[in-house]
Amino acid sequence: MKSIQTIEVKLVEILNFETKLYIVIKYKLFCGKCSQDFDSWFASSKEFEKLKKSKFINCPNCNSFNIKKSLMSPSIINNKKKDIDKNSNKNLEIKNKLKEYKRFIKKNFEDVGDNFAFEARSIHYNNKKRDKGIYGKASIDDIKELSEEGIETEMIPWINDNEN
Repeated sequence: MKSIQTIEVKLVEILNFETKLYIVIKYKLFCGKCSQDFDSWFASSKEFEKLKKSKFINCPNCNSFNIKKSLMSPSIINNKKKDIDKNSNKNLEIKNKLKEYKRFIKKNFEDVGDNFAFEARSIHYNNKKRDKGIYGKASIDDIKELSEEGIETEMIPWINDNEN
């Protein structure tokens, strides 16, 4: 039977998105040198002008700083309470499902902590038998190396028990 190896990762504030409000403007931009169209987002029209003047906006195709705003249609966002409630409920469902996965993993797998890469190699190369699969922590570089060695891993978002 093949054991399943997983690693612990932090879930970035994605689940708490409903508590934060980000307002940005999306501009269609045009390069005056190569005629390339592309999109970019800015906090405000003033921010666009400031970045353009400071030469922080360049064409992704030719790196020219000759960038202009193109004509674009407005985008209307509906911020009704029911939409926010619906997103909150969906986020809560996702968070609860991730907590359920975490409980299952803790119950059925052995936590090897920061030794995940070492233990995974030990299982793979030494045919080290375990009663349970393993989970733990590994860096992105460790995961890449394990993959290059043919050792399969899965990344699971890990939610702290004390999070609401």
